[in-house]
Amino acid sequence: MYFKHLKAIPKRKYHYRRLLASVILTLAGFTPLCAISTNANITDEIIQATELKPDLENGKKIYRLCASCHRKDGWGKEDGSFPVIAGQHRNVLIKQLADIRSKNRVNPTMYPFTDPESMGGIQGISDVTAYIAAMEKDPAPGVGDGKNIELGKNIYVKSCMQCHGKEAEGNNEAFFPSLKGQHHAYLLRQLKWIREGYRKNANDVMVTEVKALSDSELDAVADYLSRQ
Repeated sequence: MYFKHLKAIPKRKYHYRRLLASVILTLAGFTPLCAISTNANITDEIIQATELKPDLENGKKIYRLCASCHRKDGWGKEDGSFPVIAGQHRNVLIKQLADIRSKNRVNPTMYPFTDPESMGGIQGISDVTAYIAAMEKDPAPGVGDGKNIELGKNIYVKSCMQCHGKEAEGNNEAFFPSLKGQHHAYLLRQLKWIREGYRKNANDVMVTEVKALSDSELDAVADYLSRQ
């Protein structure tokens, strides 16, 4: 019953709705880490892109720019040089593209492709992310050596599940990515970059959790997630 009035708050005010949820839960005696953490830099531009009606045909045309690296099917490469993006939450895709374009996420390879002249303005981001989100996920992503899957599962349940979900499905509205079925090597690289501070657009709670993990623990959780 604590949440029944939150739906009435406009979507554009998502970050305020999230703050209100944290206050309500705190008053009710809960301490929801995901609710009280801020998903950094959810800008008005990002919110606007989530609200626009996407043009899937235009999204398909724009995706031709992406296919040279992420492949026609959006499955990237098993060696992790390019991630699986097919089937990822649209809001997550919007935020990552906007962060790369604004240089809030370091990715020199992507800079030319996210330029407004290449992708278009906010509408272009809205269109291509809707197209990518509707694609089928990779049924056979690259995986690790399989030696510490149980350890990876235990770490995931303890440190990641509260935000990313029981099945690593993520949360579109909260901008938490789906992690299941992602290439092991890509996950491991991103986790290390978050821990080392190279990737700067990660959720603050995520940074805290990852900093507490060793290389072998990161490898284990990445391997576990790649197999989900």
